Amino acid sequence: MKIGFHTDAFNSAYWNFEKCLVWARDHDVHFIECGLIDGASWIHGLGYQPHIALYEDPLMLRRKMETYGVRFSQVDAAYPLSGRDGPLYGVPYVLKTLPWAKLAGATRIATTDGLDQPEGLDDDRAMDLMKQSYEQLIEVAEVYEITITIEVHGYFTTNPDRVAQMLDFCDSPYLRMNLDTGNSFIAGQDPTEFARRFADRVAHVHVKDVSESLAAAVRGNETGIAVSQCALGDGVNADNIRQCLAILRDRGYDGVLSMECEGAGGAMIEKSLDWLRRTLAELGIPEEKE
Repeated sequence: MKIGFHTDAFNSAYWNFEKCLVWARDHDVHFIECGLIDGASWIHGLGYQPHIALYEDPLMLRRKMETYGVRFSQVDAAYPLSGRDGPLYGVPYVLKTLPWAKLAGATRIATTDGLDQPEGLDDDRAMDLMKQSYEQLIEVAEVYEITITIEVHGYFTTNPDRVAQMLDFCDSPYLRMNLDTGNSFIAGQDPTEFARRFADRVAHVHVKDVSESLAAAVRGNETGIAVSQCALGDGVNADNIRQCLAILRDRGYDGVLSMECEGAGGAMIEKSLDWLRRTLAELGIPEEKE
């Protein structure tokens, strides 16, 4: 399996994207995931945000990343598709991202639903709207040969039966799951059951632990967290992560494990990286770096 990280880890440190590339190079990490900004943002323009704007040239960025020995595992265009404004904002966002991602060398784009039940829609109506959206996205994604992943993150996607329906919206190998060990846990679900049920449809993994205090406060009442505030291995979800890795290993998964935790300017994510590498070795899973 391959190890990567989401640049969300450095939101609070106000790093820019290139500083994340430096961190990746210095720690022998070769895969990176970031959010995409559709437009201009003052904090991004000033160099205080570790994500990428779609106005940046994708080929020039790809060449820069190559000098650091880093490439995209996935880019994040996950404006919630479950609400009334999903077709209005979310679908054009992903459609605009597809040609950009192709040039940037990204083979996966993350999508998801909203954290809460959509306002003014019953569940079945919201599912119908999402099905129409994904049908439109997959038609174009197949042309670009880019996988659209559905991240386990929200009201529908942390419900295993609902996400199973979503993965069947289109009969296409370009619609797959982004398993998230932390979001499934915080929603009150069992991450290992997600891994067992959907292992053959997983194309990307977010590895996220959960602190004991956060689990005690909100588990079962929230559907997703942006980044974990504890290092991998330090929380109450560590054993579940280990079991998920073993399940994925046994089902032949060889993709990216993208760490999603607070970076604390490098210190916390370095601890996470050490734990993940040690755990892979204990499970007999080779780390692939290309």
